[in-house]
This record gives sequence, C-alpha cells and structure tokens, in this order.
Amino acid sequence: EVQLVESGGGLVQPGGSLRLSCAASGFTFSTYAMSWVRQAPGKGLQWVSTINSGDNSTDYANSVKGRFTISRDNAKNTLYLQMNSLKPEDTAVYYCASHRNFYYGLRGRFDYRGQGTQVTVSS
Repeated sequence: EVQLVESGGGLVQPGGSLRLSCAASGFTFSTYAMSWVRQAPGKGLQWVSTINSGDNSTDYANSVKGRFTISRDNAKNTLYLQMNSLKPEDTAVYYCASHRNFYYGLRGRFDYRGQGTQVTVSS
C-alpha cells in the first residue's frame, strides 16, 4: 500500500521557519519526482516546489523562491520542505505528492498524494 505521510506543520509567527517532512512507503521512492503543493482556505491547489529523481534538480513557484528549499533523502524515503521567512499568505494545508515526470507536479498530475499538514502563519 502506497503511503505519503506529512508532518512538521504548526502555528508560526511571520518571519519564522518550519520544516515539513513527508515519509513515503509502498513504492520505489528514489525513482519518482516529488512535489509539495498547498491549498489555502477557500482556494484551489497551488504547486509549491518539485525535486527530480536522479539528478535532484529542483523548481519553485515564484511566490516561495528564495524562502523555501525542497530536498530528499532516498535512504530514508523522506521528502523535506524547509520554509523560512514565512508570511501569512503561506498559510495552507501542505501536501506532498509523487509523480513520474518532473513537470507533472506543476500540472497537478500526481500518482499519489498525502493527507496534508496544516501550516498557519499568524501573529
């Protein structure tokens, strides 16, 4: 059974940091590109970042570029998202997702997606 389990969300003040994790199981993690996407209250799903399999190349939405860093540890089957300089507009449920093609993350074409972790940025 495929599982993607996100953790690390919470309440943080503007300017603060959080590190999200996504534990993967049930598939060959190292062979999949992985993405983080988010959904703010009352809004649709928004792509945040993707990391490729193999070369670990990355891509970011303009709204998070320079503040967020995506990484992966294939030995631990875990995906990460380091979020710095958080803003209230980063408040959302954050999901990790897997997909074969690097560009499928941006297009929302996921093979699997987790249940999400809530991030709230507020003073």
